[in-house]
Amino acid sequence: MHSDPEQAPFDESTVDEALNALDAEGLRTLIRELLTWTDESTRVRFESSLLSLAARGPSRWTPKGPSPRVVQDVQRFVESGMRFGWVEPRAVDSYLIQASKAFHARDHRTAIEIFRGLLTPLAEAELHAGQDELLDEVLAVDLTECVAQFAVSMYLLSTPEKRAEAVMSAFDEMAGIAILYEPLREMEQAAVEPLPELESFLQQWQSLLEKPIELRHSWRGTGQWLREVVGRLEGTGGLARIARASRDSSDLHAWCRSPVDAGDWNSALAAYEEAEKILGEGRSRGQFLDGAALAAQELRRGDLPRRLEEAWRKAPSLVRLQRWLGSSKNRAQIRERIAEALDACLKQSHCQRALLLFLAEDFESAAQLLASATGLGWSEQEHPGHLAFALFTSSLSAEPFVEHPRRAFDELERLGEPDGPRLETPEISDLITLARPQSPEDDATRQIVLQAMRKAAEKRLTGVTENQRRKYYAHAASLAATCARVDGSAGGKRWLENVRQRYRRFPALQREFRAQG
Repeated sequence: MHSDPEQAPFDESTVDEALNALDAEGLRTLIRELLTWTDESTRVRFESSLLSLAARGPSRWTPKGPSPRVVQDVQRFVESGMRFGWVEPRAVDSYLIQASKAFHARDHRTAIEIFRGLLTPLAEAELHAGQDELLDEVLAVDLTECVAQFAVSMYLLSTPEKRAEAVMSAFDEMAGIAILYEPLREMEQAAVEPLPELESFLQQWQSLLEKPIELRHSWRGTGQWLREVVGRLEGTGGLARIARASRDSSDLHAWCRSPVDAGDWNSALAAYEEAEKILGEGRSRGQFLDGAALAAQELRRGDLPRRLEEAWRKAPSLVRLQRWLGSSKNRAQIRERIAEALDACLKQSHCQRALLLFLAEDFESAAQLLASATGLGWSEQEHPGHLAFALFTSSLSAEPFVEHPRRAFDELERLGEPDGPRLETPEISDLITLARPQSPEDDATRQIVLQAMRKAAEKRLTGVTENQRRKYYAHAASLAATCARVDGSAGGKRWLENVRQRYRRFPALQREFRAQG
């Protein structure tokens, strides 16, 4: 798809063709020119990545390492900083880049001395670089990469039988700088060459991480670290062993994800089913039920609707309700499920109940839910405001149903793994099409619904103005304007004008009213 030529003179295809036409020297010239246009932080990150990629490339290029006196320079720099209580962050970046150059030049001892000499006092708050909380706020260098390079250097300079202890000591020293959540992967990414005797190290590392908890520091991510190494050495079976023993939700998730990543959906189904039973009433129960349903979906099993229903009943949410209702084959089946869901739906699940009542054509009860809802808290999971208001707007007018953008809690349930298979989740509009609820036709019901919409809009206006929630003024004004538009009568216009007059002392809100037309 091409951009408007007046806005973007070069479309993507033209840029791709031009890049493909450049030879290696042309690309180098382009990159050098681009570097002159970048800010300092971006330039440092780019040059660090360039250094790493070039050193690990097929040419086996080695940069020139720093002068031996840089270690003494760092010591003097730190001593001076301790006297004055502050160091210049750009100078810290400069020295850390020297450490990285030493690392890529295979001078691991110098790299260790620079990293340790500079980062240890920063981690222990003996030096301050002007940050409010984290060093990342003021430094351009990637501190996680520095810690990985430090750990790799400790690995390479230690004897094979002591490598696990050496790497753990490296992470202990750098705990105040950055924590690697997948240390094995991040160390391998940082290393210029494959880590020697890795298999032996992995066994040492696992043994060290399996020591009693009292021997570990509280900051260590040893649960995740242990899962990483066990996954490598023992695969899904090892992760299952850990999960069954700990009964921890994170261990259970790691076990279940292993066969999913391998595309083994039969094993994934069995893992999710067992994990859900182990967890019982835990907070993550719904995620394991969703996982079992996803496995059933990928296996094209006929019991998928039953599993979707089970997931909603045991861990109710709007998205799970959509999935179960949306798996209905026809109008008769979805209406039967709507009735069953209304009997089982928790009374405090106002958003779900509002949807069910609307689909069941019980407009008065749905209107009562909307009218009784609070003026604030519309972003909460079970607030019926956004959904009920949109449903009534569409039902009372010729306007199409416009679903409010998904809130974060729904997105997490809906998306699952970003790049993997996802449970099919019908939209609310799909449920409306399948259930075909009739619009309220008699004038009495329409007036009840309109009064509920007005009540919701008035509460919203009161809530945002009394609590000075100015970023929600536009939303509140749009609710009131929608009420008048849907009504379409002279009475509706008078109501809107009275509302505007009531808030005439709020100029920001008045601007939003005017923007509504």
